[in-house]
Amino acid sequence: MITREAKEKMIEEITEELKEAELVVVTDYRGLNVRMINALRGRLRVEKAQYRVTKNTMNRLACRKAGFEMLESLFEGPTAIAYSSADPVAAAKIFNEFAKENDALVIKGGMLSGRMLDPAAIKALGEIPPREILLAKVVGGFQAPISGLVGALHGNLRNLVYILDAVRLQKESA
Repeated sequence: MITREAKEKMIEEITEELKEAELVVVTDYRGLNVRMINALRGRLRVEKAQYRVTKNTMNRLACRKAGFEMLESLFEGPTAIAYSSADPVAAAKIFNEFAKENDALVIKGGMLSGRMLDPAAIKALGEIPPREILLAKVVGGFQAPISGLVGALHGNLRNLVYILDAVRLQKESA
């Protein structure tokens, strides 16, 4: 049996994790065995995220302390909670992939930067391309007009050379 002090300490830990988290995902883990949960934890750990199975009462109390009462309604039945203070897109992507592989994992909802998310929004978040690809697209967007300008200037210079060459040939033949 866990002592009252240990429970209070755990609630404080959950509260701090909620406050620091960029993304919070609440799931129903019914049907997942320990091996599957540990596999999910391992994938999330790579992206600096945690996955906890704790009592709903503790989660509700921690949500109240952190000021995230909107999450309380998600804590019904077998519930686990994930926190990510790093890249929220990467963590959401892991949940999408894991849910495809394991039908038993059900995403109940979550929170991104203090805003409530439904399961569809978490799925959409996980489908955003990685940060590096988005940055490459931005750089490509900046590069395209410059390339077009260089091509246009190059074309004008080439036309000028053709005209000058035609004038030279005309003067030589005259």
